[in-house]
Amino acid sequence: MTERVVLAYSGGLDTSVAIGWIAEETGAEVVAVAIDCGQGGEDLDVVRQRALDCGAVEAVVADAKDEFASEYCIPALQANALYMDRYPLVSALSRPLIVKHLADAARYHGATMVSHGCTGKGNDQVRFEAGLAALFPELKVLAPVRDSGMTRDKAIAFAEEKGLPIDVSKKSPYSIDQNLFGRAVETGFLEDIWNGPIEDVYSYTDDPSAPRAADELVIGFTNGVPTSIDGKELSPLQIIEEMNRRAGAQGVGRIDMVEDRLVGIKSREVYEAPGAIALIAAHQELENVTVERELARFKRGVDQRWGELVYDGLWFSPLKKALDGFIAEANRHVTGEIRMVLHGGRAVVTGRRSEASLYDYELATYDTGDTYDQSLARGFIDIWSMPAKIASLRDQKLS
Repeated sequence: MTERVVLAYSGGLDTSVAIGWIAEETGAEVVAVAIDCGQGGEDLDVVRQRALDCGAVEAVVADAKDEFASEYCIPALQANALYMDRYPLVSALSRPLIVKHLADAARYHGATMVSHGCTGKGNDQVRFEAGLAALFPELKVLAPVRDSGMTRDKAIAFAEEKGLPIDVSKKSPYSIDQNLFGRAVETGFLEDIWNGPIEDVYSYTDDPSAPRAADELVIGFTNGVPTSIDGKELSPLQIIEEMNRRAGAQGVGRIDMVEDRLVGIKSREVYEAPGAIALIAAHQELENVTVERELARFKRGVDQRWGELVYDGLWFSPLKKALDGFIAEANRHVTGEIRMVLHGGRAVVTGRRSEASLYDYELATYDTGDTYDQSLARGFIDIWSMPAKIASLRDQKLS
């Protein structure tokens, strides 16, 4: 029986060439799997037909936008996930979703191998292979670009030799990955970290310096999940799409950073994540209102570790699963509304309200009606500072 390889298929040059390349190198049949994570571009039926025309024996396409929004983007939002305090895990979030579909396809089609088009310098190779190791450890992995010397020049020559139906004449100066949660741009002149990004780098966001009226909106949350905009109930997918549109129109979510890659090198990355950045800002502020202090302090460390695990390709790890439970519990009372103004590249919270609020006006006010007994503060400070005071007296005595 002929072996089968499931290929993570994008419809572009490298993965289209990989279909024939894998067949020649291994003698295996190729099943192409393309996943729509909200990246836009070509129609999925066009992508499917191209895979078949390039020699795939089967081509599977899946519209996974709702799944991506609900099961990957929303958990990241609840974790306020910002790698290195800035990057909202745009590409890192889509990889475990793709891996899940690859593993499912491998089981369904009886494949013994899975292939991806990642290079040996990036994070995605780790995310794909670590995820597959967790979900389907028996599978072998093929990485033609990394392991078989399938350079772009060789890929173009192969496509021309075989007459593959793929346009090889146009080459963007950038490497771009995008999905529902944002857009990542690298390479080209951006590899000189002194060069500033120019306007044609951006696609999801308008120029934040252009004059325009501010946009005010109210985002409703239930248990840490955004459920409405301006009082209209929406699905997670609809909310992220709407926030991308409105925050993007105000230039919100542009990020230019030098990032620590998992493989040990630093990389200059430019991101656009208008909806993600605005929603995380709103969620963080509602947590400030509804989450008890010690829980909030501890959660900030958990959030950082959760983001690192996802960035590092460990979505399916036991620790990530355990942290999911903590984060869900911590979001149990994160219900209410946040008023936000989008303008000039910023998403600024201007109001918050919640039935689960821990803010007590009568305790917080400095005006008449204050119920806070300030006389208690003196004894509290004496006890709180006692260890430091005793240590200081000891040091003076011994000096």
